[in-house]
Amino acid sequence: MKANIILILITLFCTPSWAGSQANKQSVIESEKIIKFAKDVEKYAAENGARAFIIARVGRPEKDLPKGIHYTHTAIAVYSNIQLSNGETAQGYAIHNLYQVDGKPNRSQLVQDYPVDFFWGAQRLKAGIIIPSDEIQTRLIDLIASGKNTDLHNPKYSVISNPMNSQLQNCTEHTLDLINAAIYQSTDIAKIKANTRAHYTAQRVRTSRFKLMFGSMLMDDVTTKDHHGKIATATFGSIHNYLDQYQLSKHSVTLYADGETATL
Repeated sequence: MKANIILILITLFCTPSWAGSQANKQSVIESEKIIKFAKDVEKYAAENGARAFIIARVGRPEKDLPKGIHYTHTAIAVYSNIQLSNGETAQGYAIHNLYQVDGKPNRSQLVQDYPVDFFWGAQRLKAGIIIPSDEIQTRLIDLIASGKNTDLHNPKYSVISNPMNSQLQNCTEHTLDLINAAIYQSTDIAKIKANTRAHYTAQRVRTSRFKLMFGSMLMDDVTTKDHHGKIATATFGSIHNYLDQYQLSKHSVTLYADGETATL
């Protein structure tokens, strides 16, 4: 009986299920469609001159997402030389992610994968794409090539981490930290967070505190302890608004499986 009550509470109240920062998720879309879409994303990015870009996917049913949040996982894609399983080298986009650790949802790790892997667990084949300015692209590439991106990883994970401080982190906050490291040419996390507070606007999470309270009681990767006042977190949409406000992006779209695009 107790187990059934807990299950009902999870179903009713744990709406922070928009987390999509898991690797190796089981696909819900046919593999051929995922492979084609992943190739289409790479082709689109390359045709638009992206050496590094911000990429997002929908890892949960869209009906479950809070109002105004359209993606659940965000990362940086970098055009790279990729070592194939047969020993040959090919060129394509490597994606630099922060993923939750299997079996430890409140912990994260940095994982490099590729577009097919990235979209394997997608609930819908649509991609958010932000191509930053050439200068920011170069700095992101240099940051990742130097390995200094790891300096900005906080393994303490929360799906609704507060990007204004460094207490916890999720995939999109990590992406934002990398972007700000590129903008301010520093991996000093105190400096990065000071500039985040000064110039970036996080996105309100529009769900009740009652639901968040139950989520934090029953799910290890949900907590509001790093927030004071209204709950707001980093999202793909708020990163787009940030870069657009300061004229640091060249091209921003949603790319759909049918090849259609919508300007952000």
